[in-house]
Amino acid sequence: MERKEDKMVSSMTVRKGKKLSISIQEHMAIDVCPGPIRPIRTISAYFPRLSPTSEPLSPNPNSSSLVLSSGGTDCRMGGSVGGRLLSPLLPGVMGGGGSLSLQSSLDTSVEINSSDSDDCTALGTLEFDLRYEQASCELHCTILRAKGLKPMDFNGLADPYVKLHLLPGACRANKLKTKIVRNTLNPVWNETLTYVGITEEDMHRKTLRLSVCDEDKLTHNEFIGESRVPLKRVKPDQTKHFHTCLEHPPPLPSPTAMGAALRGISCYLREWENEQLNSLEERGRLLLSLQFLTPPDEGKRAVGEVRRGEGLCVGVQRCAHLAAMDVNGFSDPYVKTYLKPDTQKKSKHKTAVIKKTLNPEFNEEFFYEISLSELSNKTLEVTVWDYDLGRSNDFIGGVCLSCHSQGDAHRHWMECLKNKGQRVERWHVLTNELPRSVSHD
Repeated sequence: MERKEDKMVSSMTVRKGKKLSISIQEHMAIDVCPGPIRPIRTISAYFPRLSPTSEPLSPNPNSSSLVLSSGGTDCRMGGSVGGRLLSPLLPGVMGGGGSLSLQSSLDTSVEINSSDSDDCTALGTLEFDLRYEQASCELHCTILRAKGLKPMDFNGLADPYVKLHLLPGACRANKLKTKIVRNTLNPVWNETLTYVGITEEDMHRKTLRLSVCDEDKLTHNEFIGESRVPLKRVKPDQTKHFHTCLEHPPPLPSPTAMGAALRGISCYLREWENEQLNSLEERGRLLLSLQFLTPPDEGKRAVGEVRRGEGLCVGVQRCAHLAAMDVNGFSDPYVKTYLKPDTQKKSKHKTAVIKKTLNPEFNEEFFYEISLSELSNKTLEVTVWDYDLGRSNDFIGGVCLSCHSQGDAHRHWMECLKNKGQRVERWHVLTNELPRSVSHD
């Protein structure tokens, strides 16, 4: 044994004029790492990362323990942090009954200036203008140009176009798209896309997502990069110019430790299910007018005009960005109005059916003869349907207006009751569910 050790030491000795002889086994045993040894990646490294705006979790469970809140059920991970309940999605944020954080509300747009590094423009840049017309409730998105896009095709070029989504609630109903510019990394569009029926409430809570994609006829279209802008950055009736860097989508939040990930996923799914139960899907927009009419005086009544009592005049003007219910990508929409409660079921009215469109114009009015005191205890239910020949019609969406409604629906109803004789118009968001069940025709 000693002879083997002496022989190994002698072979490691550098003699004058001779090279150092090292066996392969000895070479593999030498630590050639130039710096501190980095830890081996754990399985949690392959889960989606935390939000870039949140602080990372400590990998040491003893130094940063976590308590997950899932709507009343705690999933504990090594204790608590100062007795506080943390959201399983955003560390350091107090949990609130199992509510999820909305990644869509993050402002990921990076304004370009002279001090930006080359890393900022790795995917390219995008220039666009936003303008909100408050009177017409229209959001105009003018897509100007992109520069330095990432090559996506074999020829080193791309066939780019821009898609717009409003978040939260992204669906086909609110997706707009520019034309495709062929074989370029510096496309110029100069194209204006308009969202109709955007309310002030939308401007405070919605985020516009602009995605630059490459069209590929042989396979699926490829994503290049995106920019997200909260609409609250846009002031009414003013054009705001943006020149932003394209970025990858923000990663989904997730615990970073293996044990936390496995237990956190169950809590995440539980909260996600609760969120889905309480959330409503947007199905389009409806422009509605309300007017409470009073009986005209005999002297003011026109010759030949039929006198009618006081009541509510409901005007169904138009719809925009409706959800497509048919296989052809369109719907055959019509609108029903119903003043509830109605024991005799005589208050239902229906518009004509408009074929193959997601932006129908109706311009029809319905009158309900009722006193103001009675109307204050009623609920106006307005629903939009897709007509199907030979089978039950599909429910697209609806809205309820009453003294017990919320948001724009409540404001519209109260303005009508307080301003007799005045015609009040408002856009409303159509949702896939109403406060009470909706029956099919």
